[in-house]
Amino acid sequence: MAGLSAGTSPAGSITRPDGRQVRYFDTGGGEDSPVLADAPVLVWHHGTPQTGAVIEPVASEAAARGLRVVSCARPGYPGSDPLPGRSVADAAADVLAVLDALGIDRFATMGASGGGPHAFACAALAPQRATAVVTFAGIAPYWGDVDWFAGMADPGGLRAALAGRPARAAYAETAEFEPESFTSRDYEVLKEAWAALGADAGAGAAAGHDGEVDDDVAFVSAWGVELGAVAAPTLLVQGGRDRVVPATHAGWMLERLRRGELWLRPREGHVSVLTALGVALDWVVATSPTL
Repeated sequence: MAGLSAGTSPAGSITRPDGRQVRYFDTGGGEDSPVLADAPVLVWHHGTPQTGAVIEPVASEAAARGLRVVSCARPGYPGSDPLPGRSVADAAADVLAVLDALGIDRFATMGASGGGPHAFACAALAPQRATAVVTFAGIAPYWGDVDWFAGMADPGGLRAALAGRPARAAYAETAEFEPESFTSRDYEVLKEAWAALGADAGAGAAAGHDGEVDDDVAFVSAWGVELGAVAAPTLLVQGGRDRVVPATHAGWMLERLRRGELWLRPREGHVSVLTALGVALDWVVATSPTL
């Protein structure tokens, strides 16, 4: 577990039919866990790039509400074998396979940034099992228009992904983080409550580019699911000052979701919008009485 951030829970793995290993994390039922194995389950979908670990404050905020958290490292991230050419739905299918292996039927699904599409996909692929969906600054399906990139401080990786995996992989070799992607409020939050997020993102990036490259290619390709197939109540939490995934993405998705609700937080950026995690979890608990 070296290199993974604080808040990491014991990990396991499953083997998929094609022989790939999928690593997962689970806060429920361990010797030191405050959460019972039979507690209601929240599936957390990590951002791009991260390790898949259940970081603080996700673990603590969920535990405070009696929720067990299960999270998976998507293909190409630490502990999960790459699957070049994967769709969003392919990665979500891995998560459902982990839930099956753990004997978990019903669940709420939540994702941040690049995890948002995968939260939607889990709900769309398992409409009878997903009780609620929440995304924070989730990226929308590529709608084939330059407006999709409007408001992004650094769209270079996603633009390269449009040309295919080799182009995106080549871009990754020299790409550097654009500081203007984050607002001053984002940087403030990363130094405080969400410091573990920055540490985990660094660990995810240090492990190599495969996960991030395949994420971006999947985002701008056909997802393999439609937003209209999501039957569960859905909450979009979006920062009005987000320079990574602009608020236009949330607005576009809201119009296509069957049971969508938008919480626009005008002063928040891409990271600081996560300060709404607690109230979003309260929404999950209130919305999912049968979870």
